[in-house]
Amino acid sequence: MAGAFQRNKFNIIFYFLLFSIGLSGFSQDYRRWQMKPDGSVSWPINNSIPHNDHIEMSGKKISCVLRYGVTADGSFQATRSLIWPMLRTIPNNTHASLTRRFATDGFSLVSVNYKPISGEKTISISLNGTLLVKTRVGNELELSRQYFPSTDLPVFCEQYTLRNISARKMVVEIPRSNNTYDTDPAKGVEGSYALHVDLINSGSFDLQPKDSIRFSIIYSGVKANEQVPVINIDQEKKSRLELVQQLWNDLVLETPDTVMNREFAFAKIRAAESIFETKGGPMHGPGGEAYYAAIWANDQAEYIGPFFPYLGYAYGNKASLNAYLHFARFMNKEYNPIPSSIIAEGTDIWNGAGDRGDGAMIAYGAARFALASGDKKQAEQLWPLIEWCLEYCHRKLNAEGVVSSDADELEGRFPAGTANLCTSSLYYDALNSAVYLGMDLGKEKKQLAIYKEQAAKLKQAIEKYFGAEINGFKSYKYYKENDTLRAWICIPLTMGIYERSAGTIDALFSPRLWTEDGLASVAGDKTFWDRSTLYALRGVLAAGETDKAIPYLHYYSNRRLLGDHVPYPVEAYPEGNQRQLSAESGLYCRIFTEGLFGIRPTGLNSFSFTPRLPAAWPKMSLRHMKAFGKDLDIIVERIDSKLRIIVSDSEKKILNKLLNSGEQVEVRL
Repeated sequence: MAGAFQRNKFNIIFYFLLFSIGLSGFSQDYRRWQMKPDGSVSWPINNSIPHNDHIEMSGKKISCVLRYGVTADGSFQATRSLIWPMLRTIPNNTHASLTRRFATDGFSLVSVNYKPISGEKTISISLNGTLLVKTRVGNELELSRQYFPSTDLPVFCEQYTLRNISARKMVVEIPRSNNTYDTDPAKGVEGSYALHVDLINSGSFDLQPKDSIRFSIIYSGVKANEQVPVINIDQEKKSRLELVQQLWNDLVLETPDTVMNREFAFAKIRAAESIFETKGGPMHGPGGEAYYAAIWANDQAEYIGPFFPYLGYAYGNKASLNAYLHFARFMNKEYNPIPSSIIAEGTDIWNGAGDRGDGAMIAYGAARFALASGDKKQAEQLWPLIEWCLEYCHRKLNAEGVVSSDADELEGRFPAGTANLCTSSLYYDALNSAVYLGMDLGKEKKQLAIYKEQAAKLKQAIEKYFGAEINGFKSYKYYKENDTLRAWICIPLTMGIYERSAGTIDALFSPRLWTEDGLASVAGDKTFWDRSTLYALRGVLAAGETDKAIPYLHYYSNRRLLGDHVPYPVEAYPEGNQRQLSAESGLYCRIFTEGLFGIRPTGLNSFSFTPRLPAAWPKMSLRHMKAFGKDLDIIVERIDSKLRIIVSDSEKKILNKLLNSGEQVEVRL
């Protein structure tokens, strides 16, 4: 009963907040999907059809964008776009991963009692790292389709199950089907590639009442000199589900808001799965049928790299270190810019937008990654890159003391002037991180004092150059000539710059910027990019406006997890039609680690900690946080007007302290 009372109390306060801040017009709890006790989300098919959606699923050597839906008559339909990032096509550029779309449904090949299967009605669709579809044919058959990528092989798996629910025997005929598509050798970097579509478990079967029969369709892609992988589909499914469970068991978010908890769990899947085993080592890739076997200074260095140490996913940490070391190859004595992107398995670069502030992105991400990893040897390896990028940014300061660049990470889609707020804010945080890291590495005190002084001057320059009243809000102009509110006014909040937090937060949550899909990129424009919304929610929490942020965070989480396009954060719209790019899911998780829990690395074995427990929550925790080379549990609970903070590992309590709300504490491990 006490738990029910707390939940009801939370709901009452929560909905009061929703209405008081004007979110009620956005149908905040519209849900097509439902959360299930096993961790999955499920869409029970009702009258809200037809409806179509798409989801991306990835393994080390393949990715699939599965487009699926239920038609007006209740039947299921799907096509799968399969991407083989290491089967490179000509020209071998950013988008040169071999991609093919297939539309064949396994059940369309099968006959039951010597007739095609007809009259299927979809019952439910579930997601748990695989996509499981359940259908029914009258009172005769229960059917299921399950889709998932191999974790390690260039293979996409589909498992089909027929169950006889009638009172009579049925004859099921599953044909032999082994098709090979040989690609044009003139269009492949390594000549012709062979794409195989193989049906496993063909034959004629007498299916008795209550019995089932399974078969599989396996899509694989290989080079001319490679063997087609031998597949045990049950083992492949087991490996996929074990990976999902591993990710779900580490860095576990526990709050009274079950929607946030579940979206956090799903975001960990998308953040971690999109890593490809290239000839240049493991490379985290955005995905979206466009960006594979390549790295970017924003997606990989800035967004996802600083997150992986918290999750403790070894392959993710390896990919992040690999990304920073790839960028380090391009350091030069002349201080020409590092490329924005390293493509084609590390063999080429893309630099089409010029200097986007990439040096600041890399310095920021590499320093935070090094600190949170807690590995001194690795940090020493990354120090020259951090040092070089900081010097590069220093040399790009304009006469007003902020960093010049050709563009920003949106690469000219919207104006960014000759110096933008993002680049200078990232540089500011990187300088602060470099001071923390340099102290632990024993770097010269004089050098670190210079960094500290540069950070102080840059903070003043950011205020003087970008601080402005825009559309009636005391916030920031994104660039010198900017006179319209931009979503990226949020970024100083994520870097510990709070002087204009009140006006900035009011602007972010005003009708001029906030839309039903989060922040508009520019006030009055329909375009949105989730990354700015994710930064904003993190920044508002970090600034201490917890109870303003939580309703918007719940709304966003509910829409992405249980709405019409699920279950992950997305890139943008209209561009890309809300592709589920991977690094955005990492940014979602960072809302909680850095925003709600206020964790900021201050050394290889230390962090500052400013928990932001919402007024309606009695308790929140992060379990099995793997940063700083530890396995930590962090618990925050309300004790009268105070917060009790408990930080522990498997052996002992490291911290057990009462704090005032908003108070910061330093944790040394």
